[in-house]
Amino acid sequence: MNSLDGIRILDLSRVLAGPWCTQTLADLGADVIKIERPGAGDDTRSWGPPFLKDVNGTDTRDAAYYLGANRNKRSVTCDIATPQGQALIRELVKSCHVFIENFKVGDMARYGLDYNSLIALNPSLVYCSVTGFGQTGPYRERAGYDYAVQGIGGLMSITGERDDLGGGPQKVGVAVADLFTGMYATVAILAALRHAEKTGQGQQVDMALLDTQVAMLANLGANYLVSGKKEGKVPGRAGNAHQNIVPYQVFEVAPMPDGTKDHLILAVGNDGQYAKFCAVANRPDLAIDPRFVKNADRVRHRAVLVPILETVMLSRSKSDWLEALEAAKVPCGAINNLAEVFADPHIQARDMVCTWAHPLAGSVELVASPMKLSVTPVRQDITPPTLGQHTDEVLEEVLNLDASAIAALRHQQVI
Repeated sequence: MNSLDGIRILDLSRVLAGPWCTQTLADLGADVIKIERPGAGDDTRSWGPPFLKDVNGTDTRDAAYYLGANRNKRSVTCDIATPQGQALIRELVKSCHVFIENFKVGDMARYGLDYNSLIALNPSLVYCSVTGFGQTGPYRERAGYDYAVQGIGGLMSITGERDDLGGGPQKVGVAVADLFTGMYATVAILAALRHAEKTGQGQQVDMALLDTQVAMLANLGANYLVSGKKEGKVPGRAGNAHQNIVPYQVFEVAPMPDGTKDHLILAVGNDGQYAKFCAVANRPDLAIDPRFVKNADRVRHRAVLVPILETVMLSRSKSDWLEALEAAKVPCGAINNLAEVFADPHIQARDMVCTWAHPLAGSVELVASPMKLSVTPVRQDITPPTLGQHTDEVLEEVLNLDASAIAALRHQQVI
């Protein structure tokens, strides 16, 4: 049994934000019916290489990108540009609890699949729209992509090396605006489902990447609104350092045996940890220096303290530092590449990689859901589907269409 058993979701989203949301809901047990364009499917199916290889080692049509966001779903092909396809979606909506789409503002109304049209068919429907800029506001008709939103929403102005050290605008290594929007959308849908279960009343969930990106500014957004706005100070890029905590950054340590530079993360989060760090570093004087005793003082005197610590950190190897700091319970960490991540014994012990049966590849390894529930564990039963893999199954099960009706729709190229 899963947490969302009995919840059916009609998923007209593609690429990342919407699919990330529905993958999470599918992991929790919802029946997610992914509607895709006949012949092409989700854009990310072609976003490779790398592509999944079949049992003969030949590239399939599905990119790794697609596989990473579409587990535990069923794929149905339907051309919503046709009247017959639109009618098919409207019939499916009657048996669904959630409808999610990420088309441009106004597109769904052209197809008769907008919120007002579908809520009339299913008054308890939770209708989630995911766009770059939302359903209202002067930017609502713009196409919104993660990269642009990271820039417009301020993230790139605070990501990367300091300008005085040669830094410049830098995006995050993965599409965080998409991913965070998907997670916020998941939370909002679950809240709306709770309301619908109690009252029978559906509602529209309006999710915008830019809204999410602004919310993600977190402490730096608060820093600006509380203080910077009044004082004319705008947070900028700080490289690997923390804007509000010192020392909390990457430090170079003694080189590896072959002379290669090496680094570690030192993440001192409070004054007690700082004192412990000073003891490990054999610098008790730094623990009692009035310029450095309190975090607020360390932040104010960052330019003095950090160069001292840079010299101290170069005195020992990464393994020596990690062993000593971990024993003293001072937060620290290595900087792993992805091969090291997936070889890490803790990652393996936490079952963060799962092997899935796949109709073309035989099996495929994918990152697992991080959610671990003791009574209603997440699902691991449906590999990311091939295009249209479940079309006949869903139309028979949900709409009671017989083989001849399905064949007619396929002949008309609706599915």
